[in-house]
Amino acid sequence: MWGVLIAACLVGCNGQRGEAAPPEPEATSVTLGAENVARVEPRELRSGPVISGALRARQAATLRAEVAGPVLEVKIDQGQPVKRGQLLARLDDVALQDQLFAARSAATVAENALQVALAEEERNEKLAKAGVITQRDFERAQLARHQAQAQLSEARSRLALMREQVGRTRIIAPFDGVVSERQANAGDVVQPGSPLLTVVDPTSLELEASVPAEYAGRVQTGTPVTFRLPGRSEQTFSGEIERINPAVDPATGQVRIYVTIPNVEQTLLVGLFAQGRVASESKEALALPVGAVELRGVQPSVLRVRDGKVERVPVTLGLRDEVAQQVEVRSGVQAGDVVLLGSARELVEGTRVEVSQASRPAGQGPTSPSPR
Repeated sequence: MWGVLIAACLVGCNGQRGEAAPPEPEATSVTLGAENVARVEPRELRSGPVISGALRARQAATLRAEVAGPVLEVKIDQGQPVKRGQLLARLDDVALQDQLFAARSAATVAENALQVALAEEERNEKLAKAGVITQRDFERAQLARHQAQAQLSEARSRLALMREQVGRTRIIAPFDGVVSERQANAGDVVQPGSPLLTVVDPTSLELEASVPAEYAGRVQTGTPVTFRLPGRSEQTFSGEIERINPAVDPATGQVRIYVTIPNVEQTLLVGLFAQGRVASESKEALALPVGAVELRGVQPSVLRVRDGKVERVPVTLGLRDEVAQQVEVRSGVQAGDVVLLGSARELVEGTRVEVSQASRPAGQGPTSPSPR
């Protein structure tokens, strides 16, 4: 009797005798890649006024023609390194060489004339003492000697000037560097002041920027500066303030600062636009990416992965590093906790997740999580 009842019950419940109940469906989980998560870790955070500007060479020179004439040759081109004292270009010096020869001849004549005047003065001095000639005749000999000396000085000055003029036809590198501009070619006829070449020293750059006047008391020479370049957001460069303008710009209410940036490996280029921050305050603290924090609501919060599930936890924030895009977290999470980034923050609490790599380099852009 009981066996029949049990059999009837199985048929009624399962629709067919002997079939077992289907298993419950497995809960869906989401696989998160390294770009969707970040680990809470200790970092050095820096805060201060944001600055921006173009990089320029601390040492640069535009070499210009100092004499008029045709360009004979230009020995160097853009992008080529040069050494101090190296010959870079030559101007035609034929006319100047002729003038130099004439000045040299005039100087030789003046030297001979002075020798004659000196001998005449010495002879007249003896004759005057012997009473053969008058004192007036001796004074005439002295005057002739003075005139010969003056003529020699003038001739030597003209000779030195012509030598200098001839030397100006040779364009010499003023320091070690790289040619950044070439404004003349062989055959060009130039005038004094015409630009020929521009040489820059790329091993040391400078960033000229401004900070609000209220930061002036917290900014001083030697203060570190960190900055990034467009297209190279993953890489951070550093320098330090070398000079500070002592006056506030009345038009902007800001103070100009000048940041020295070593560039020995020449990875930075003159003219690049840089944006960074003066590190007037720094500290070592637990930090997480700014993009992981939800600021809407009564208190900031983050989505944390705990025991394979997503949970929302409130956090207390501190110092914010605008350049590194990291923020200090004082409470709510611990070192090593994994938090969600980007579109992964759209997951609801309780969602099961699997993290393929629970670390994320700073600055990578988030992508969409892939359900599995």
